Amino acid sequence: MKVLEMTHVGKSFGDKMVLQDISLAVETGEVVSILGPSGSGKSTLLRCATFLEQMDQGAVSYLEQEVVKNGAGGSVYPSHKEIQQAQSVFGLVFQDFNLFPHFSVMKNIADAPIKIQKRDREEVYQEVRELLAKVGLEEKENAYPCELSGGQQQRVAIARALALHPQILYFDEPTSALDPEITAEILRIMKKLAAEKMTMVIVTHEIDFARQVSDRVIFMDQGMVMEEGSPEDVIDHPKNTRTQEFLKKLHV
Repeated sequence: MKVLEMTHVGKSFGDKMVLQDISLAVETGEVVSILGPSGSGKSTLLRCATFLEQMDQGAVSYLEQEVVKNGAGGSVYPSHKEIQQAQSVFGLVFQDFNLFPHFSVMKNIADAPIKIQKRDREEVYQEVRELLAKVGLEEKENAYPCELSGGQQQRVAIARALALHPQILYFDEPTSALDPEITAEILRIMKKLAAEKMTMVIVTHEIDFARQVSDRVIFMDQGMVMEEGSPEDVIDHPKNTRTQEFLKKLHV
């Protein structure tokens, strides 16, 4: 089943075209990595998929239900309530963690499942403790974000996304604010999720990681998909000149 489908997406900021006629579908259990230089539109595509930005043109479907339609005058958005329903399908991990500074680790993770999903408090707390153990932070449930390292905050952010039982997880450059040692730690957790067949879309500069975990790799430049295929095709044997230049610069 297609968890996500985006068709003919267009997005401009003023007179700058950021996304040009992009279509993307992600199947259940698939890991898709999006590569490309800064300013190529990767993060904007994720923000459109998660309704943080409104598209000018294009349609978005979750679980094969159309949420945003493509009308004659551009994208047609539904009611706030329908957007909220669609948002329950996915979790999102940002590059800058986005934790609530005045909430403990437990409250950061448990708040949405209890308040938004109306789940039982004790059941959620138990699950949060299991998730914290999974990301190696079982001792930190009462800590506050300011008491955690960047890597620990990112692990809390991953646990928070997982606590909502998403059917797809989006990662927007999850390691770009972290040093190499901590980056390895976060990538290990993501590899584990990939092995568990978690559906993921990952915007990343970590080429080796993308090669190891992805079912499919997309290379974007200037708001367009330049190349798409298996990691072997796109990373190891790129056909597009722009992809070749980009990977060469990274010494891949």
